[in-house]
Amino acid sequence: MKFTTKATITGAKMFKDSIDGQAFDQTTLYVQMGLDETKGTAKGFATQALGWGTSDEYHKIKHLPFPFEAEIEMELVTTGKQQKQRVVGLKPIAQVKGAA
Repeated sequence: MKFTTKATITGAKMFKDSIDGQAFDQTTLYVQMGLDETKGTAKGFATQALGWGTSDEYHKIKHLPFPFEAEIEMELVTTGKQQKQRVVGLKPIAQVKGAA
């Protein structure tokens, strides 16, 4: 299932290397999300790490000032027991007001 949403991207990092002979090539986005306030025990925002393709994706946005607003296309996938979200597309919209 795919959907598009607006989000604040607070950071990104890439990793392209091998560990114990296994190759890795990935980008992780850090996306601001609201905390679950339904129980009255949390309020505000946290940052969630979401996978976004290979290190090539990182190079597309590394020049941008962070944080920035973006339209992100998300995909929900499942193993049949566990649900996972991943970013499949990103379109920067604007820098966050008040950010350096």
